[in-house]
Amino acid sequence: MPNLQRIFLAILLIFLTTISQSINCQANTNNQNLADSLFNTQNYKEALAVYENLYFEQQTYSPAMLLKMAFITEGMGDYPKTTLYLSKYYEHNPNQRVTTKIRNLTEQPYLIGYQVSDQEQFFKILIDNRIEITALLTICLAIFLVLFVRNRDKASKPAFFIPSFVLIVMIFLSNNYLKPPNRAIITGSPTLIMDQPTAGGNLISKVDVGHRIQINSTKDTWFEITWEDRKAYVKKQNVTKL
Repeated sequence: MPNLQRIFLAILLIFLTTISQSINCQANTNNQNLADSLFNTQNYKEALAVYENLYFEQQTYSPAMLLKMAFITEGMGDYPKTTLYLSKYYEHNPNQRVTTKIRNLTEQPYLIGYQVSDQEQFFKILIDNRIEITALLTICLAIFLVLFVRNRDKASKPAFFIPSFVLIVMIFLSNNYLKPPNRAIITGSPTLIMDQPTAGGNLISKVDVGHRIQINSTKDTWFEITWEDRKAYVKKQNVTKL
């Protein structure tokens, strides 16, 4: 019976978390619809304010929203932000047209960090469907709970406990760890890529805006990053997180 109670509490917690996420999603959808309405009536500054609140404060967005933000900021001459939004859009739709546009905006002949491997594409599919995957695993766990209740005389067998335990672990991992890599775009010009988190380190490269990097950790005023398959460091003030 104690094991049954623990499983029930785990399912209840997962259910409440899913409901909470759904409510937040609905509120964000309403705000995005408002911004889209402002965009369609060419109230671009007002639309951008709502979009940026969603992106920076609520940390929610859609690919279409990113393109609209890029359109508005390009029209305003704010090319660093345009590059930021296009770089974020590239994570969802990696194609040559996006990188060409970023190169034109940043006047860069070559950009680093825009290559997408098959493994990254597979992981992106899992991330994009995280809510659906978590919901499916929760339903499977509920089914096992029903079987558990109906077969209490056999409930002590591993056939009932092991699948439930595995599902709970998978739900936890899906809901908490299935997240995109911590990426950023270089917005400082010039930006120094160093081999140590200190100005006294060796210079690896000096670059301009537009390059994408993966942030691994934070060390004081520096980010530890991956730069051309090697560990490197860059000043926080010179990058903007995607």
